[in-house]
Amino acid sequence: MLEGLPPHQPTRVMRLVTDERRAKALTELLGEVFDPAETAVAAFETEDGRTWLLEAYFAEPPDEDAIRDLARPVVGDAVESATFDTLGRKDWVKASLEGLKPVRAWRFLVHGAHDRPAVRPNDLAIEIEAALAFGTGHHGTTRGCLLALAAELKRRRPRAMLDVGTGTGILAFAAAKALKGRVVAGDIDPEAIRVARGNARLNGIAPHLSFYVAPGVKHPLADRRGRFDLVTANILAGPLRRLAPSIARVLSADGTLILSGLLVRDVPGVLAAYAAQHLHLRSRSVLEGWATLVLRRRGAAPSPLTR
Repeated sequence: MLEGLPPHQPTRVMRLVTDERRAKALTELLGEVFDPAETAVAAFETEDGRTWLLEAYFAEPPDEDAIRDLARPVVGDAVESATFDTLGRKDWVKASLEGLKPVRAWRFLVHGAHDRPAVRPNDLAIEIEAALAFGTGHHGTTRGCLLALAAELKRRRPRAMLDVGTGTGILAFAAAKALKGRVVAGDIDPEAIRVARGNARLNGIAPHLSFYVAPGVKHPLADRRGRFDLVTANILAGPLRRLAPSIARVLSADGTLILSGLLVRDVPGVLAAYAAQHLHLRSRSVLEGWATLVLRRRGAAPSPLTR
């Protein structure tokens, strides 16, 4: 699981070993407290199958005492064993390369260059530069969205798709590969869009993608009432609640909305925010403790869409 995007040039990393519940809780807390453009937090199960390793990457040297004080109520005395290390650019690339394994969701396969042999003839393969491993489909939210996207594409073919908070571009790439049509993708972080543009060129789908830098849908490419038959937003619960009116406005009358970045306990509040916009739950899945929601307008009877 992961919160945040990779800092462009991380300088410090905090490492802490704890149990799964505390690792996930602290990942969420640090993801909420720190700027996601400057800090990324990841937690992984270790080889012993019992403990989890939490790693927090910082673009600038952090206040170590303040972070320990912040984490202590969540992980207790384990915070005293947390280590803070200097991280060189080469170390980051190496760590990312070692941690990136192919991830499959339906025909979508997210992989690094070193796993090109894993691509099957019928795969919709998405290659991500190893140094940019965060946001590559390994987080349960991204894989949950890919599976929801696959289910939607089996049901119908959207004419226009928008990915809000695109990060490294995984969901937008998956739609572009499957639909061979125009996809709009935006993010508040210019570095995320720079990364996404590079990944789009790497995958040979740049002509199918239009990128923008802006919060939510506040850009002429995205702020188009009723334009999009499919909207995806894999961000956090707070922003999803705040964006509910604007996202609902750009979704077509019989469009489908896929949301993730949610812990299970966040689901009721997010559903309430979108119910106020006349969008209601059609399906829900949970992977690694993270929920993915598929919403549509009540009473809408979507028919297959073609370009």
